[in-house]
Amino acid sequence: MSRSGQASVVITALVLTGAVVFAWALSAGSLSITSAEVLGALFGGDTGMSANVVRELRLPRAVATFVCGGLLAIAGALMQVLLRNPLADPYILGISGGAAVGALSAISLGMAAFWVDAGAFAGALAAMALVFGLAHGDGSWTQTRLLLTGVIVAAGCGAAIMLMLALAPDTRVQSMLFWLMGDASGASRPWPALVVLLLGLVAILPFARDLNVLARGEMTARALGVSVQRLRRVLYVLASLLTAVAVTLVGSVGFVGLIVPHLVRLALGNDQRILLPAAALAGGILLTVADTLARTVMSPQQLPVGVLTALIGVPVFLFLLARHPR
Repeated sequence: MSRSGQASVVITALVLTGAVVFAWALSAGSLSITSAEVLGALFGGDTGMSANVVRELRLPRAVATFVCGGLLAIAGALMQVLLRNPLADPYILGISGGAAVGALSAISLGMAAFWVDAGAFAGALAAMALVFGLAHGDGSWTQTRLLLTGVIVAAGCGAAIMLMLALAPDTRVQSMLFWLMGDASGASRPWPALVVLLLGLVAILPFARDLNVLARGEMTARALGVSVQRLRRVLYVLASLLTAVAVTLVGSVGFVGLIVPHLVRLALGNDQRILLPAAALAGGILLTVADTLARTVMSPQQLPVGVLTALIGVPVFLFLLARHPR
């Protein structure tokens, strides 16, 4: 089968898998809901308890986790091209640390959920601006300088997080820890993030050819007419904004942005025109599966979704890596 045919098959499979996973997320839980009841809640105008549970609780949460997974997967793929580092993920440049400082500050002060989200987004933007300003320096901007600046900013944010956890009242520590490990239970407004995901894909796909060239090296990209400095700025700003929105929506969920792009590359290769939309679908599927398991495995107790993403993704990735040694 040709590469384009293989890509069509894989993306079609991802779309179908996403639909099945989404339906499972709407029906599974402490209150078991049948497929007919789910369809009635979404399209039939039902007003019973099951319909209210689907529309008001499970639908926003499922959309939030799917969108967050897609945002993190795209951001991870962009960061890996930007830094030319297979270990790069959306959080490597301190965006998550800045968001955590803002969110935990709001939680420690007992603020409402809206202000927690606002603090997370403001902290992420502040970290993005700080890393960009410090890494840019006198006008030179290399992958090494950007990476080192991001690591240092992330370390500083980590120290601030530890200090806040140590000083926080006992009644708020659990909420702070759940946010740090990812918590989709309060994600009731996922629709703006869905718009950001779609706009992000629309914004980056025209640069897919340049990304393919940049992945081969800076000298090759310059020789082929790519404006490397402009492309790096676009990648950094877009990946940072996508990460900021994802962290604001669900909290700090690790692993998705690191591992999903690698899984998609193993299946489809490194063509960014195919990899980016496929990674968005795969990331959404992984995080939706993890969140559904997190709220059903030990129901009514809920587990942090970030723990489940690692437990699911690590063995899958190691298996595929063993099957594809190159």
